[in-house]
Amino acid sequence: MTTLLRMQEVAVTRSTRPVLHSATLALHHGERLAVRGGIGAGKSTLLLAALGLMEHQSGSIELLGQRCRVEDDFAPHRGKVGLLFQDPDDQLIGPTVLEDVEFGPLNLGWDAHRAHHAADDALDQVGLLHLSERPVHELSGGEKRLVALAGLLAMKPTVLLLDEPTVSLDNDTTERIIEILLASKLSMLIATHDPLCIDRLATRSVLLDRGAITDQSESVHQV
Repeated sequence: MTTLLRMQEVAVTRSTRPVLHSATLALHHGERLAVRGGIGAGKSTLLLAALGLMEHQSGSIELLGQRCRVEDDFAPHRGKVGLLFQDPDDQLIGPTVLEDVEFGPLNLGWDAHRAHHAADDALDQVGLLHLSERPVHELSGGEKRLVALAGLLAMKPTVLLLDEPTVSLDNDTTERIIEILLASKLSMLIATHDPLCIDRLATRSVLLDRGAITDQSESVHQV
């Protein structure tokens, strides 16, 4: 079984406060691994560290089969590994929906035609193609979350890192997000404390508590 992400005894300190001290997990191809934990458990920090967006002080991280320590190690994997932030306002940068979703592919060096086609496909996946020309600031919170997800899907990733993907969403949008993620067939690391998200999405779950993964639970669904 191919291991897409491996974190071994990872420690992260933020503003002199230890957040992770012994975080160990492995995400395998085809898995949707949920990291459970309450507010402040360190779930967001775990995802940021996994993609090199937050420095880890000790331990090891392997991403797509390569050991990653510094920015130059992590950078080539961004695009293949997409991170959905908990707050879409931290992720959306384009003036319109289409321009925002095109940004990632263009940043990867794709030509304008290919980036435009990928953006259209991704917006169609999330059901927002009709909003292509809508200014981002006019979107609802749920629409922003869907546009941020489309921006990741447009880059044709191998792995998604999802930070509370269903938080603060109404029931209909939550169901829509879950259905889109299931249909994508992508491997995922999902940081969440939403029982519905875990039940519907996760093939396996672990608990992050006091900076460490304290249990490695069995599979809860078959892929």
